[in-house]
Amino acid sequence: MGNSLLSVSEENVRAVARAGASVVSVHARPRMDASGLYWGNHVVVAADHTVRRDEDIRVTAPDGRALAAELAGRDPGTDIAVLKVPELDLPALSPAAPDRMSAGELALAVGRSADTGVIAAMGIVSGVAGNWRTWRGGRLDQFIRLDLAIHPAANGGAVVNAEGALVGIATIGLTRISPLAIPPSNVARVVEELLRRGHVARGFLGVGIQTVALPETARKDFQLEQNSALIVLSVQPGGPAAHAGVLLGDVLLRLNGQPVTDPGDLQDQLGPDSPGKTVRASILRGGAQRELTLTVGERPSKRSD
Repeated sequence: MGNSLLSVSEENVRAVARAGASVVSVHARPRMDASGLYWGNHVVVAADHTVRRDEDIRVTAPDGRALAAELAGRDPGTDIAVLKVPELDLPALSPAAPDRMSAGELALAVGRSADTGVIAAMGIVSGVAGNWRTWRGGRLDQFIRLDLAIHPAANGGAVVNAEGALVGIATIGLTRISPLAIPPSNVARVVEELLRRGHVARGFLGVGIQTVALPETARKDFQLEQNSALIVLSVQPGGPAAHAGVLLGDVLLRLNGQPVTDPGDLQDQLGPDSPGKTVRASILRGGAQRELTLTVGERPSKRSD
């Protein structure tokens, strides 16, 4: 038993050392540093909620160098910020296969502190599910919940499995209950978008909505299979919905033929590819069903803090 435990310990040390060679300390908020993962091509990925300023950002490399970093963009919805560090060139971690990830497997969160160097925590992946919408309005390809204690300075660092493959970016900024790993597939897309455009586009209709139950009579009269829809509580002047003639009190039933029963259904159709596209909206107004055509706008970007 002693030899087995020693073997596990030695493997952990090696895995942390490999991951630590790709992790930097990020100095972008008062009082507490955070971590970032080298993504390749002089790019560092950090947790957006730890990047509290847009300028005067520095990173501490594994060799102790303090380097200037430029904020290329941020996506609060997925809690990802991208930094460009021209003087940095580190090894990049290979991602773990998403279809092989299971609850109960070993997880190591690896960060870096400018004061103490590599920091690590061991735990398990406590839950894995399909795509998941964050409370910030983004969508993750996988919900990867972690059962481990992430030190604040390790936020934005790497989460690796027992083989040292990248499970994701460590964050405590997307749930109020437990830390998560942001999947590498999300990171890759967001990095590409932020380097290209400086922000991640999301669709925008310019309405305030709330779920409302559909009366049995309305469901029967209009042959609706859904039990709920979205009532319009506000319309932004000059917005896409206002231009299309949407009014307060309209009940949105479908968008492009797909039922919308809660705000999540609507957000699912307003992803990065939707701005500029034309959509058909089916609504109830004054006891009659109507069809409107809307051109999706782009949601104004917001700072994460």
